[in-house]
Amino acid sequence: MLNQPIRNIQDFLLSTYFADGLRITIGVLLPSLIMAQFGMLQYGMTLSLGALCISVVDTPGPIVHRRNAMVITTVLLFIISIVVGLTNLNIYVTGVLLVICSFFFSMFFLYGNRAAAVGTSVLLIMVLSIDDIRPWKEVIFYALLVLAGSIWYTLLSYFVYRLRPYRLVQQMLSDSILEVSTFLRAKAKFYHQNTDYEKNYAELLQLQVHVHEKQDEVREVLFRTREIVRESTPQGRFLLLVFVDMVDLFEQVMSTYYNYKQLHEQFDSAGILPRYERVINQIADSLDEVAFSLKSGGLPYLDPKLIKGVEKLKYKITLLEKNKNQQYNTLGLIALKNIEVNIENIVSRVKTINGYFNKSEKKNLKSREIDVEKFVNKQNMDVKLFFENLTFKSSTFRHAVRVAIVMLIGFVVAKSLNFEHSYWILLTILVISKPGFSLTKERNIQRLIGTVIGAFIGMGILVYVHDKNTLFLILLFCMIGSYSFQRKNYVVSVLFMTPYILVLFDFLGMGSISLARERIYDTLIGSAIALLASYSLFPNWEYEKLKTAMIDTLKANMEYYKQVTLLYFESNPNSTNYKLARKQVYVSTSNLASLFQRMFSEPKSKQHHMTELHQFTVLNHLLSSYIATLSLYKKEHAYIYLAVDELKPIATNTIYLIDQSVSNLNVHNDDISNVPLIRRKNLNVSFKENESMIISEQYDAIQKVAYDIFKLTEKLKI
Repeated sequence: MLNQPIRNIQDFLLSTYFADGLRITIGVLLPSLIMAQFGMLQYGMTLSLGALCISVVDTPGPIVHRRNAMVITTVLLFIISIVVGLTNLNIYVTGVLLVICSFFFSMFFLYGNRAAAVGTSVLLIMVLSIDDIRPWKEVIFYALLVLAGSIWYTLLSYFVYRLRPYRLVQQMLSDSILEVSTFLRAKAKFYHQNTDYEKNYAELLQLQVHVHEKQDEVREVLFRTREIVRESTPQGRFLLLVFVDMVDLFEQVMSTYYNYKQLHEQFDSAGILPRYERVINQIADSLDEVAFSLKSGGLPYLDPKLIKGVEKLKYKITLLEKNKNQQYNTLGLIALKNIEVNIENIVSRVKTINGYFNKSEKKNLKSREIDVEKFVNKQNMDVKLFFENLTFKSSTFRHAVRVAIVMLIGFVVAKSLNFEHSYWILLTILVISKPGFSLTKERNIQRLIGTVIGAFIGMGILVYVHDKNTLFLILLFCMIGSYSFQRKNYVVSVLFMTPYILVLFDFLGMGSISLARERIYDTLIGSAIALLASYSLFPNWEYEKLKTAMIDTLKANMEYYKQVTLLYFESNPNSTNYKLARKQVYVSTSNLASLFQRMFSEPKSKQHHMTELHQFTVLNHLLSSYIATLSLYKKEHAYIYLAVDELKPIATNTIYLIDQSVSNLNVHNDDISNVPLIRRKNLNVSFKENESMIISEQYDAIQKVAYDIFKLTEKLKI
């Protein structure tokens, strides 16, 4: 393994973030550079403006979606440029137009993130053109230049994709694998002596959100790319197989949940738990190698120490089982053994994935039948949905109304202050305003920190650097940095953006220290307006979505459990239904965990049921982990449980408990019900085979967690 900081830099330079930064920088800068050679820098800047606006919608995703979004945005940018240019002579007409457009395009959030980006792009060209008063003939010419710049960037983006159609999938798949390795390292911390369980759980839940987001992004691109779905090339089959195996591997990682506190109480003196931690971290390192090889085109390296570590782990467990001087709980030893077996299976899957990279093997990779249409999200651009949401019950409608009002306030303030670049106030409001208070607050803080620090850096550059060539290199560096980090780290993106703008204005003969001060003032004003509005104007609080998120999580876990029990109760269960149920658990759990985290950013008065919600989130994580474990006993270990009939009542009661929990959340009942736990008749009988005991205990554990969730939902009044 290379030095970690060096590897991190290499990962970033090979990532989709840096590729986006380079593409956007070339798309925005090149028209101005070319036109400047002919003494037409002003026209070049307008071309660059069109390219900049269209780049907003060019986020990673299926090429068909990206292309369609850029084409639609190109047309809208052209129309809005003309409309704004012909009406901005009258301040009142401009104000009305700003309100209408702000509301209409903010409603695009209804149709997903890419549609929302289309709305943001159109509002961006409007804000940047709002003070640009010129004759109508020049307005048409200006709009045509914006159109040309948009078309130029669209063609550039499409050309770059066609050069290497698999590159984006490789980068995104690599990023998703890195998230799984990070999740594994968080799991490894549970085996560390004197670990902070609460802190680890919180970190684990947040990382699970990141894993799901990355996997969902890969799934969208992978299953909507025709070359890959058809599996017409070895490379397409290779990427599909790696992704499918990584999803299965993550399920294996999810299943390795046990009562870590009890494990530490029993085995800390034996010194075996640090071995587990070390081996799990080595597996994470191996996944890092796989992720890097996807980006770099190399072959992943499997550390021999990992294989030796697993062997030593097996040997150590054998010694513990034979050690008659120490009295260890039988179930504790079984738990250790099962964690070790699961680790072996994970290592085996890592070896399988590594084998896919072999060039001679790629040609022989067998395709897998996947009903891809069922695994991708469908977002119909239904006009009916727009009109159905024209009510204050809709959070998107409240957001759109709030943005329209706030943009009008910002416009009035900007005109009153008569700053030279007062549109910066509107720009700040535009990029900060999000549907929820917590997201607006987070983006607000990031914008302020990045702008203030970036302004001081920019002032330092203008004071001490006067050579034009050096300034151009700094401009280029800041542009790439700003566009590379805009999706990865917004603070860093803004930190690069501010010096880039200041140096750019210096090239245009407009740079000065006062410009930096004005940018800080405008950002402070815009931030204050946006934040106050998100709190006081038709706010969207996270607790409003709490009931829906909790119910969705319970229903997803219930369906997941049903599909897993079918593995035991039916001879030929439907694998597609099982995988869909598993995916839905990841989606709903991720949504609930994200909501829980966002609530912490809201005022204390809006943080409802925080203690109960934390308990609910942890219990649901345990539930899905236990279900995943039960699934793997059947799929990976091939355990056979003969006394299936005694498990059916437990499974039925578990499903009933989860269903009643959903009913409790839907309609609260003050009457405390008495729902019993189903006990196995031969609970105290020792099984000859450990796996039979494990499966029985797992069914009992799932039922117990379902019961705890049921009792918790009885107390909740949402």
